[in-house]
Amino acid sequence: MTHDHPAAPDRGAARPFGRLLTAMVTPFTADGSLDLDGAVRLAAHLVDEQGNDALVLNGTTGESPTTTDAEKETLIRAVAEAVGDRAQIVAGVGTNDTRHTIELAASAEKAGAHGLLVVTPYYNKPPQAGLVGHFSAVADATGLPVMLYDIPHRAGVPIETETLVRLAAHERIVAVKDAKGDLAATSWVTSRTDLAYYSGEDSLTLPALAVGCVGLVGTSTHFTGALAKRMIEAYEAGDTGTALALHRRLLPLFTGIFRTQGTILVKAGLAAQGLPAGPVRPPLVGATDDELRQLRADCAAAGLDLSE
Repeated sequence: MTHDHPAAPDRGAARPFGRLLTAMVTPFTADGSLDLDGAVRLAAHLVDEQGNDALVLNGTTGESPTTTDAEKETLIRAVAEAVGDRAQIVAGVGTNDTRHTIELAASAEKAGAHGLLVVTPYYNKPPQAGLVGHFSAVADATGLPVMLYDIPHRAGVPIETETLVRLAAHERIVAVKDAKGDLAATSWVTSRTDLAYYSGEDSLTLPALAVGCVGLVGTSTHFTGALAKRMIEAYEAGDTGTALALHRRLLPLFTGIFRTQGTILVKAGLAAQGLPAGPVRPPLVGATDDELRQLRADCAAAGLDLSE
């Protein structure tokens, strides 16, 4: 089964991956194996019901640390064939090994991804020169556009402002998922480059738009996607009152989804809605009854019903 894919994003586009992306969880069957049918169903729900312009597969929310390279490629291929005619597929390929990251990037391109999400190499804490070499080598390895993922509280090192400005000169490095939580730093980069900035923290999306961001790569957007997209569109239309009202409405879930590890709560919430999710893989553990009750309360506070 094949589809005509959307035109590849170009660096001249204001928002190369659209306004709304969700870092999709990876559904598993009861025995913990990859649930491809479930992944296709969930992807269709996120695109057709929640309004996502693109999906990020094989990110941390997608349990990339515990899925194999073969599973990653299989997932990309299945989801791209199912929804790639109406949404872009951005493949998480980042590791802390440049050679392995390049291998995953090539595999994602072969499987039909439209773009790559490349996180800062984690744990081994490379210097900024190492980050330039790493990201440049990955961007050189395929014809796909690259979104850098700046998340120092997980990676251990930030992508410094000057490094981002330098990397912006690469023709295929077109965007940043910004989870640094430093809006001043974001402002400096957006004012000095044409990188498309996407908020990597759901709750900071509205203030991030004010300093030059163009959209959101979200986690709570498994549930809040349609309303989060309305918030972004309202802000862009100059209706800041509506945007602020939606931000305040969704704040309980923007933040509540991270009361414990986000994947755990997303999968619990999806299961409560009768949508594909399945268990998490160790070392993650399933949500407790108390955590699910709190998630229902956070959804209710946001005016959302966590039920089928």
